Amino acid sequence: MKTKTMLVFLFYSLFIFNLKAADHSVLNIKENDFFIGDPDAPITIIEYASMSCSHCADFHNDTLSSLKNEFIDTGKVKFVFRDFPFNYPALAGSMIVSCVPNEVRYEYMNALYKLQKSWVFKDIAKTKAELYKIMQSGGMQQDEFDACLSDINLENDILEGVMNAQKEFNIRSTPSFIVNGVLYSGNKNIKEFRQIIDKILSQ
Repeated sequence: MKTKTMLVFLFYSLFIFNLKAADHSVLNIKENDFFIGDPDAPITIIEYASMSCSHCADFHNDTLSSLKNEFIDTGKVKFVFRDFPFNYPALAGSMIVSCVPNEVRYEYMNALYKLQKSWVFKDIAKTKAELYKIMQSGGMQQDEFDACLSDINLENDILEGVMNAQKEFNIRSTPSFIVNGVLYSGNKNIKEFRQIIDKILSQ
């Protein structure tokens, strides 16, 4: 009888553990996640990107607008943006974009990718100075800029997201895309996204 009770307890413990693990899965979209598209779209694409990564800039500059027009604006795809910074400029860019209102966040993010070469430098002070020039042109004040970059909770949230993505999907490069739970590493052009999306929609 004791053995049976122990087995039931063990099974219950494993069940609860798996439930908790599922709750913390990176596939779960949280309140602080930034996304565009219909919340109930049949396909969810989660992008992990580093704002200093040239391949990420290529995706945002060359492919994202087509993806948005064809699949996001038409209700087929919900596109979630996640930060995966590899260096200080990328972390600073991610933090600053997180501090602008959601209604203009998409525009600011894409602007920073377009202007990537003008603010991403090894010199931290130069990166901050050039990044502030861009944000100042959009109306951000120096005190707001400084407060954002010194927000340790925001920094920790971003870095925790990186660790969770590494742990669950072994993400090591950017951009990486998780499409309905399947990982696709490396930049993808619009033709490749069409193939992935059309295959899912046809199932």
